[in-house]
Amino acid sequence: MRPPGVSASGHERYEHCDERREQMMRTKGNIFFHQTFAVILVIVWMIAAGTSKEARAATEEVYKNIEVLTEVLRKIEKNYVEGAEPKKLIYGAIKGMVGTLDPHSEFMNPDEYRELMMDTKGSFTGVGIEITIRDNVLTVVSPIEGTPAFEAGIKAGDQIIKIDDKRTKDFSIMEAAKAIRGAKGSKVTLTIRREDTEQPIEFVITRDVIPVRSVRSLLLPHGIGYVRISNFQSNTGQELSKALGEMEGAEGLKGFILDLRNNPGGLLSQALEVADAFLDSGVIVSIKGRDQQEEKTYAQSGDCTEGYPIVALINGGSASASEIVAGALQDNRRALVLGTTTFGKGSVQTLFPLSDGSGLRLTSALYYTPNGRSIQASGIKPDIEVAFAVPKKGTKNEKKPVIREKDLEGHLEKDGDEQEETKAFSKEQSRLQDLIKNDNQLRSAIQVLRSWEILSVTENRKTRQ
Repeated sequence: MRPPGVSASGHERYEHCDERREQMMRTKGNIFFHQTFAVILVIVWMIAAGTSKEARAATEEVYKNIEVLTEVLRKIEKNYVEGAEPKKLIYGAIKGMVGTLDPHSEFMNPDEYRELMMDTKGSFTGVGIEITIRDNVLTVVSPIEGTPAFEAGIKAGDQIIKIDDKRTKDFSIMEAAKAIRGAKGSKVTLTIRREDTEQPIEFVITRDVIPVRSVRSLLLPHGIGYVRISNFQSNTGQELSKALGEMEGAEGLKGFILDLRNNPGGLLSQALEVADAFLDSGVIVSIKGRDQQEEKTYAQSGDCTEGYPIVALINGGSASASEIVAGALQDNRRALVLGTTTFGKGSVQTLFPLSDGSGLRLTSALYYTPNGRSIQASGIKPDIEVAFAVPKKGTKNEKKPVIREKDLEGHLEKDGDEQEETKAFSKEQSRLQDLIKNDNQLRSAIQVLRSWEILSVTENRKTRQ
């Protein structure tokens, strides 16, 4: 039967066009298939160029398995119920192949690769969390301080089991990142499984522009400089130098607290720059790849903090680049490390941009601290272990209020300018007091530095005697 209103010749033309279209699809598929097969052969040839017998044996095994891959592709092309896009098939095969290596190695299509590049440049719109795959579950390494996720109460170690209505099982890191990101002002629902709760928790979070500022600093009471590094971006070293320069001129400076808690890492180059700022000499980190050859990075002469005592704060959300800094300061005996054991991501990922705009992130080496300790899976253990105590809500200061001159009826007022300065000072002091009051790890670090000062004074007196 002919379709109504279609002549025999017209119907035949349609069929002819369909046949031509199918033939073109097959031709394109064959071209892409042969190109991909050629690329695989080149990769295998490069592997075979190695000198070891083991490498050559492995290459022979790869050749055998490539035959199975080509066989499957041909079967799909010939027998699959619907037309399959060759590029999609190949991308899927590559993703599966790389996904068998480790949680941090990943093949990214062009869109995903562009997403990754956004993480270290400018700003992006999302909720502000660093994620990884741990025990085959999408896991939060750390929320970035001051972001929607941080304010909503997402914690390091939270397992993300659903993003909106999609289960995250078998999600790659880039697929999860793409699902979490979105337009500013839009909402995303993260369903979290947390270690200390029986039922999953739902967080409805409004997306926002995530700032890239990574260094914050302020002067605490008792002459202690506080530096908080939330991640390692392209200008972290520069921001740190500026912060240290501003505090070094402060009167009565006695030491520094370097806060690396909930720092998920970032650029290795910036971690090296940060560690170098606190060291005058010694190894910062060593890297060992597949060939077991060790590549060491050394600190340059010149400690930007002029030898002031340092306490570094760490926790389970401190990962990768922040672990390198903590390990370098600890092993070189430049800082006392306080807090809880870090995340334990001690692997190096190398980015390979590919010819079609896609990218390959491949674990290529492991980090080791100056003393040769592997960070991978074990993390950095603190010198002084202090678990974070969540401040109780509704607690009030029970101390009896002290009556001062300003509280007396009819007291004389200060001059206007001086009064404004006092108000501003009081506001800043109040902010600092709240910061210290709600953070027992920070209080412990302050106590350590004050004890350090007392011991130094005592030692100097003994020396003079």
